[in-house]
Amino acid sequence: MERSGVFRSVCSLDCPDQCGLLLHKEDGRIVKVEGDPEHPVTKGNICNKVRNIHDRIYDENRLKYPLKRIGPKGSGNFERISWEEALNTITSQWKESIQTHGPESILPYSFYGNMGRLNAEGMDRRFFHQLGASRLGQTICSSAGSVGYSYTMGASLGIDPEDTIHSKLIIFWGINAASTNMHQVALAQRARKENGAKIIVIDVHKNQTARFADWFIPILPGTDSALALGIMHILFEEKMVDTAFLVEYTTGHEELRQHITQYDPATVSKITGVPVEDIFKLARMYGETFPTFIRIGNGPQHHDNGGMFVRTVSCLPALTGQWLLKGGGAIKGNSGYLAINSGQLQRPDLLKNKNTRIINMNQLGDALLSPIDPPIKSLYVYGTNPAVVAPEGNKVRNGLEREDLFTVVHDLFITETARYADIVLPATSSFENTDLYTSYWHHYAQLQEPVILPYFESKSNVEVFRLLAAGMGYEDTAFTETEEELIDQALNNPRNQYIEEIDYMALKKQHFVKAKVEPLLTGKLPTPSGKIELYSERMKEAGYPPLPTYLPLKTEEEGEHPFLFIPAPNHNFLNSTFSNNYKHVKLEKETPRIHINAVDARLLRIEDGEMVRVWNQRGECELHAAVGENVLPGVLVTQGLWADSKGTKQLVNSLTPDRIADMGGGATFFSGRVSVEKIGKGERRS
Repeated sequence: MERSGVFRSVCSLDCPDQCGLLLHKEDGRIVKVEGDPEHPVTKGNICNKVRNIHDRIYDENRLKYPLKRIGPKGSGNFERISWEEALNTITSQWKESIQTHGPESILPYSFYGNMGRLNAEGMDRRFFHQLGASRLGQTICSSAGSVGYSYTMGASLGIDPEDTIHSKLIIFWGINAASTNMHQVALAQRARKENGAKIIVIDVHKNQTARFADWFIPILPGTDSALALGIMHILFEEKMVDTAFLVEYTTGHEELRQHITQYDPATVSKITGVPVEDIFKLARMYGETFPTFIRIGNGPQHHDNGGMFVRTVSCLPALTGQWLLKGGGAIKGNSGYLAINSGQLQRPDLLKNKNTRIINMNQLGDALLSPIDPPIKSLYVYGTNPAVVAPEGNKVRNGLEREDLFTVVHDLFITETARYADIVLPATSSFENTDLYTSYWHHYAQLQEPVILPYFESKSNVEVFRLLAAGMGYEDTAFTETEEELIDQALNNPRNQYIEEIDYMALKKQHFVKAKVEPLLTGKLPTPSGKIELYSERMKEAGYPPLPTYLPLKTEEEGEHPFLFIPAPNHNFLNSTFSNNYKHVKLEKETPRIHINAVDARLLRIEDGEMVRVWNQRGECELHAAVGENVLPGVLVTQGLWADSKGTKQLVNSLTPDRIADMGGGATFFSGRVSVEKIGKGERRS
């Protein structure tokens, strides 16, 4: 491996943009990270998160060796051990758990801290299938919306983001794209400059994206589907629908026409907090502008009614025939175009008991504390930090404190979760691995090859699961295949004609290869009817309203707390990633804050910058108040999952519900309610 030079790479973060990178090396170390100007979508522009990622890679606190716990759980007291001792300890514990309680007493808990397909969902899945461990429902991010979108469109298929430079009206709906999808903002800026496009943001918070827009529309949390239905009402009422398109490409447009009469602008205004005149203005802009594009965000689908929101808003482009226009339509996600052969990569055939239970990752606290049979006796955590990220955080941390729970964490740092572990394993960064990357927004697959040597004794997920398989005595060839073989197996997907020409050698030669994308409506959609389903018989059979419908939040489960609470992302962290790194905390500039409307603050005698206590039946936090007009009255918004610093109470997911959304087992982070009060001098709790 060359010690100096410039090397092509891929951003591994859980972000739709999946940027092409150039890594500058001197004497074997990465000294600079730039964007790759030859990448067709990201074009050399990258965010500060990845621009400074080499500070994270060489952070003085990065793990170098395996560790075992020598103090109480949660204390973070460990001593160095060898890999041999770590692996023997883990496999011995698991063999005992399997013999005593059965394999389902072991639970893997992971997510996409590294988006590499091999390390996030390859050898690990093979191993735990062979083991027979409890299966994890990975539903914390976008599952509710993905299911909702599929009821309308059949799969995760939208327009090519590169085509959005042709859009004349762009709506960012529930997505702070400036922080979470920056290249869609760059494309919107180009559309604005070249085509005079107007940019609208619909959100609960006047964030960076809202400030960039031509028009920001604040909305009450959890009411977005009502606004979409109000737009539909006006489109039908004022004859702005494309009837010919509806007849040819959709099912249920007549049923929808009758259904939406109940969502008149006055009714919708009372639900959403959006003025009647703004609802008319928005609907007319949408109905009279061609082409229009909606970027559907993750925010609103983190509600009790999140799946139905995405189901509802995804019907809008069909009403005005946008899908036939270059730059018209919507994107919730585009992962369907790069869908891999997950069966070959993950090998579910290795799982002998096909009825093995599935535990929803949003309810980890319940799984660890409730009397389930068999009980969870061992937890293996990688690619995530549930002590901070998972909802009902206090319940999760109480579960992690169980002395009879054998916990292993594989990570780059002693995270908040790792402090509760019995064994901690040092992980490689993505730049030390071979892996396959497929964006869920643009249409390019990319190859990552090692740019630097493994950091001290760190190992990749793929390597660790090979070693664990050997320690458990598994002899199947599934555990000895190389990364190159795994990539070719993943890309050999006869059911996806879009990636027929992509394989390991093509990626090695070109580094990024685009799927052979066709206009969405050139053939049948993967819905039962083959059309856009405005009326869904499949939803009716599943017990849902077959037509888009506004369903209120489950406020009866939240008590009498007066404020809706939204713990949104911030600009320089990605969930809890980077929150423990000095450079990224410094870039964020501000301490954890909670945005409150000036009217509410005045009633509670809270002034800007003062410390406040935010609480509900699940827990409490202490944050600085940000008083102003960035949120509507009755709404509180925080930004970022800040590290659990000693002496602070800033873990906002202590307040979030762990109940399940309407579809897909999704999370309901944004459907909690809280109370807030000023903390007087000398009253701050530690």
